[in-house]
Amino acid sequence: MFGKIAQWWGGWALTQVAVIAAVIALFWLLGHNTAETMARIGITPGFDFLGRPANFEIGEAPIAFKAGDPYALAILAGLLNTLKAAALGCVLATILGVALGVASLSGNLLLAGLVRWYVEIVRNTPLLLQLFFWISLAKSFPSPRQALSAFDSFFLTNRGVFVPGLGFHNVSAPTLWLLGGLAIAYLAFLVWARRHGGLPARRLGLATVVLLGGAVLAFPLTGAGATWEIPVLAGFNIRGGYNLTPEFAALLTGLVVKFSAAIAEIVRAGIQSVDRGQWEASRALGLHNGQIMRLVVLPQALRVITPLTTSSYLDLTKDSSLAVAIGYPDLVSIINTTANTTGQSLEALTLLIAIYLAINLSVSAAMNLYNRRVALRGTARI
Repeated sequence: MFGKIAQWWGGWALTQVAVIAAVIALFWLLGHNTAETMARIGITPGFDFLGRPANFEIGEAPIAFKAGDPYALAILAGLLNTLKAAALGCVLATILGVALGVASLSGNLLLAGLVRWYVEIVRNTPLLLQLFFWISLAKSFPSPRQALSAFDSFFLTNRGVFVPGLGFHNVSAPTLWLLGGLAIAYLAFLVWARRHGGLPARRLGLATVVLLGGAVLAFPLTGAGATWEIPVLAGFNIRGGYNLTPEFAALLTGLVVKFSAAIAEIVRAGIQSVDRGQWEASRALGLHNGQIMRLVVLPQALRVITPLTTSSYLDLTKDSSLAVAIGYPDLVSIINTTANTTGQSLEALTLLIAIYLAINLSVSAAMNLYNRRVALRGTARI
């Protein structure tokens, strides 16, 4: 038994014990000094401040929040703002990055050259500088009465971007429960179908139609409603539709532009990693370029693209914290305000670190799961 422990411990056992003891002593000393300092200035360590009223407003909150609500609710609003920016940024950057990556390999020299210039300019300038540029541009748009309009439905103003969208009314808890149940049933069916005979396009389409039909029926059954709203000029402002504030629009644009350039390079490298012989063999079988890309090249390129894209998603999520520089109330901004108004800086920063760790570890776990599935499919083809 002692021999196994000694083998597991390795050489220089006393030195290792001394280093571990020194590290523990260092952390104890830091913690003790921090606790003494907090006691001297009248701050009680702990997270009780989360239940106290927050005496500040949040300019843009996805949930109802007003001054006097608990700090925990304010932090939740900041977290939802961060998740909104990160999720939309990942989706839009992926779509734009894939399109740019494929375009960079086209035979059109002008198109490929423009994409190359785009990638080099964007990836060689700091994101913070780009955010300042986008927020300056957003603030320079005209007022709503002189707004730049497209099809009388899309408006660019100094108060944000207005686009058509669905407006929901009288949405209640039964509505959300019913929609959640439909979503769970849809996902359960997809998993079951994949394990029992595959998931052809016809079956997937039928299941999607049933899901959409159920979602449409869920609103009148629970007394809720939804209308298609088109923004219109009303008085000195624009009403209806969705409004992206200048700060959110600038942040989203900056993240999408910055990381689409990185994803474009990843997609280009992934496609070029597939041997040219695959193209020639596919053409010999009578496949056209679109079929070759979709059925032969991309499935193999995904084994290269997915791990690198995961890193881009993690960087995008972390870099969304730069929103504080342009006034968007994200998680970092709310935590900073919380720390300044309560004096609980250590606890607030601990919360911030824990939340970002949880978000990024979740993204990493989901992408690693997808990567394993792609790698297995690629191995099976070989």
